[in-house]
Amino acid sequence: MKPFGGDFDYDAHGADYSVARRPDERIAARIHAALGDARTVLNVGAGAGSYEPADRWVLAVEPSRIMRAQRRPTSAPAIAAYAESLPLDDDAVDAAMASITVHQWSDARRGLAELRRVARGPVVVLTFDGDALPQFWLNDYAPEMIAAERRRFPSISEIAQALGSRATVEALPVPIDCSDGFIEAFYARPEALLQAAVRRGQSAWGFVSDEAIAAFEARLKADLTSGVWDARYGDWRRRPHYDGALRLVTGWP
Repeated sequence: MKPFGGDFDYDAHGADYSVARRPDERIAARIHAALGDARTVLNVGAGAGSYEPADRWVLAVEPSRIMRAQRRPTSAPAIAAYAESLPLDDDAVDAAMASITVHQWSDARRGLAELRRVARGPVVVLTFDGDALPQFWLNDYAPEMIAAERRRFPSISEIAQALGSRATVEALPVPIDCSDGFIEAFYARPEALLQAAVRRGQSAWGFVSDEAIAAFEARLKADLTSGVWDARYGDWRRRPHYDGALRLVTGWP
């Protein structure tokens, strides 16, 4: 197998994901609730195992060897396969899930159709609404990165249409102390985004030049030191949650 199916090579750049990307229990609760009473669950683009329910039978699909190696010994079994060609029969599982992964697939429409094919019940997709990304203050500091990230995400309407005849879309608030290290998780902690270790858990930075990243670091560091950032965005530090781009899309056949 080639090491990745989409636009980011996790075998080359994903070694620290299990450290930087720890599932947040509040987000997990929303995902698990959306799975309903499903007893067998397929997790596609499973990575290191974030958001997999522990109280159900789970099978994981993850093409990256490096990501599979970061799964805990107690995690569900993982097979090397791609979302676009799942090695399962029709209606093989009660439900399927995909957490912050559809933008990584080489063919999101085909991958979503595969999830719908193998799941008898709900298909649950945690993703971001690309159109909502520019409202984040980071757009003022790293517009090239936000623009690149926006292009990667399938539209929410496209995802909903692919998941079945009935679909719901929920906007999930990002808590101020969110433990999952995606970019919006640090809306109230701008200093964290200056850490290379934090950014290594965010594939978006792989789509901008080193010069753009250096310019972002220099400007944000200067504005934090001088107080300019807090003068403009200090109220973000006091928000208990951020109503940003995080979405939970659930579809039924």
